[in-house]
Formats: sequence, structure tokens, C-alpha cells
Amino acid sequence: MIVPDHLMKLINSGQLIKFYKSKEWRELRKLAMKRDNYECQHCKLEGKVTTRETINKHGRKTKMDVNHIKPVKLFPHLALSLSNTEYLCVYCHNIADGKDEMIKKEPKFVNEERW
Repeated sequence: MIVPDHLMKLINSGQLIKFYKSKEWRELRKLAMKRDNYECQHCKLEGKVTTRETINKHGRKTKMDVNHIKPVKLFPHLALSLSNTEYLCVYCHNIADGKDEMIKKEPKFVNEERW
């Protein structure tokens, strides 16, 4: 799907929250979830089934996201392309985006009071 000008402007100006609240994104998101059978695609590759109903290690239902395979900021023309999306659990989404490494890093020691 071609990204409309008003959404392209939001992406290019860094207003991604507004993009993700758009009608176009919400509709594409639903299509991606249905296409992927509401299962995490990365877990599926490992032979596991993870859905919103899967209980995580904290005893809560697993949170799920639709991920852009190629980032919206770098590939805005693919922002509404179904083939550029995948349904993932939050754990796999963090790994896919490299956020898992940021979370693992210890805060740097600043002073004795640690601030």
C-alpha cells in the first residue's frame, strides 16, 4: 500500500506515535495479526507457540506487537506494506529491535549515591 502524504509527513517529522494511532496502521496491524494466526512468528520458528493467552515467566498473559521488519524511520515507504510486518511477542520484538541489549546493560556508576 502506498503511504499517504499525511502519514509520510508524520514519519519524516518523527511523529511516530501519531502514525501508530492512524486508521491506516490500525487496519494493517489487524491484517498482520490475522495473517500470522495471532502467534509470535519468531517463537514459531523455534517450535514454540506464543499467543496473547500464553502465560509468561511473571505469571501474566504475554503482550504481543506487530513489528516492522524494516524500520519505519529508515524505510518510510514500507510503513504500510503487509509484507514488512510480523506479529511478535514483546520479548522477540525487543530482540528484533536490539532493545534487549540496552535493557541488559548495567547503569554506569556515577558516584557513591549512584545518581
